[in-house]
Amino acid sequence: MHVRKNDMVLVIAGNDAGKRGRVLKVFPKKGTVIVEGVRFIKRHTKPNQKLPNGGIIEREAPISISNVMVIDPQTNQPTRVGHRRIEENGKKRSVRVSKKSGSSF
Repeated sequence: MHVRKNDMVLVIAGNDAGKRGRVLKVFPKKGTVIVEGVRFIKRHTKPNQKLPNGGIIEREAPISISNVMVIDPQTNQPTRVGHRRIEENGKKRSVRVSKKSGSSF
């Protein structure tokens, strides 16, 4: 998975191409993510305790993970993501690395 929750991403395909937003939720099994401010849909809801009158609610819908690109925090540019194994306190762990700047995040 190259995208995690709270990553800033750029949408590279679809009706919302060019928009930037923060990842709110990731669905690894489905290969989709929900991005803040991207792909709004309208839901017709019945009355409930939150909305006593019901109504039409606009909210974000999932988009394919292949349609987003992570934004490198250092350069503020979209980048591909690689993985690097590092050793820390005698334990090996994997970190994500920007392909453009080479920095980890």
